[in-house]
Amino acid sequence: MRKIYSCLLSLTFALSTSLYAQTTLNWAGCGITKKAFMAELAAAYERKTGIHIELEGGGAAKGIRRAGDRSVALGGSCRAKLPGVKEEMRTRLNPVAWDALTVIVHPDNPVENITLDQLRAVIEGHITNWKDLGGPDQPLELLARRSRFSGVGRVLRELVFNDYEKEFQAAKFYKSSGPLEKAVEENPNALAVTGVSSARKRNVKLLSLNGKAPDYEHIRKGEYLLYRPLYITFNPAHPQYREVKRFIDFAHSRAGREIIRHTGSVPYLDALNLIRRQREQWDDARELATN
Repeated sequence: MRKIYSCLLSLTFALSTSLYAQTTLNWAGCGITKKAFMAELAAAYERKTGIHIELEGGGAAKGIRRAGDRSVALGGSCRAKLPGVKEEMRTRLNPVAWDALTVIVHPDNPVENITLDQLRAVIEGHITNWKDLGGPDQPLELLARRSRFSGVGRVLRELVFNDYEKEFQAAKFYKSSGPLEKAVEENPNALAVTGVSSARKRNVKLLSLNGKAPDYEHIRKGEYLLYRPLYITFNPAHPQYREVKRFIDFAHSRAGREIIRHTGSVPYLDALNLIRRQREQWDDARELATN
C-alpha cells in the first residue's frame, strides 16, 4: 500500500511539474524594462491566456545572455547586442517600446533643467557644485551604473561621448538601476542618469534636457534627446519559443500597446519615426567626438 501511495505522490509531482513548465515562462533582464511595462503586460497576458511570466531583474546583459543560452524563455534589454560577443550571438531582440535617458535629482532640488553640455561636464567631473547649474552652493554627487555594458551606461557613452570606454567621474557606482534610483531619492545632492520609464515610478525629480521635459509627447515626436528602444530578448531554439512568440505578438497588439501607453512608455510601433531620429543621434555623437 505504501509503495502504491509513494508511486501516486511521484506521479502527482511529475504532473504538477510538467504543468508548471507548460504554463510558466521565465523572464530575466533589464530592471528598467521590468518596471516600465513588463509587470503590467505579463499580468494582462496571464489573465488572457493563463500563462504566467516569472520576472527576474539583473540588467540588460543578463536579459540578452540568459535568453541566448536558453536558461530563460525570454528576457528584457535596454541596449542592443555587443558586436562580436559570443555570449550574445544567439539572442534575438524584438523592440517593443521606446524609453529615454533622463537626469534625475532629489525631489527637493530646485534645479529644473540641464543642458547636454552641462551633463557632459558633470560626467567628466568638471562641474562638482550645484551652483554651477543654478542650484544651491552644495557639492554635486554624481551616481552611476558600474558596468559599461549596462543599458544606461552603454547608451549614455554612445550618444553623449561616442566612446564606449569613457570613464565616469562618479562619487559612487551601483550594480543596477533600482539601488541607484533609490539612492537619489535619499540624497539631496545626488544626480544620476536612468531610464525615464522606471524613474517615473520613483520619488525623484526628472530634469528637462535642453529645455525639453522627458514626457510622453516629447519622446514620441522625437523632440527629446537621448532615447533608445526597449527590447524583448529570446532564442528561437528555446522549447517554449512558440509561446514566447505569442507573447511578443500580444505586446505589439492593440491591447498590448494600450497597456504600454498606460504605463507612460511609448509603444515601438507608435513612433517608427524615431528610427530615423536614432540614426541622427548616432551621427551627432560621432560629429561631437570628431570636433
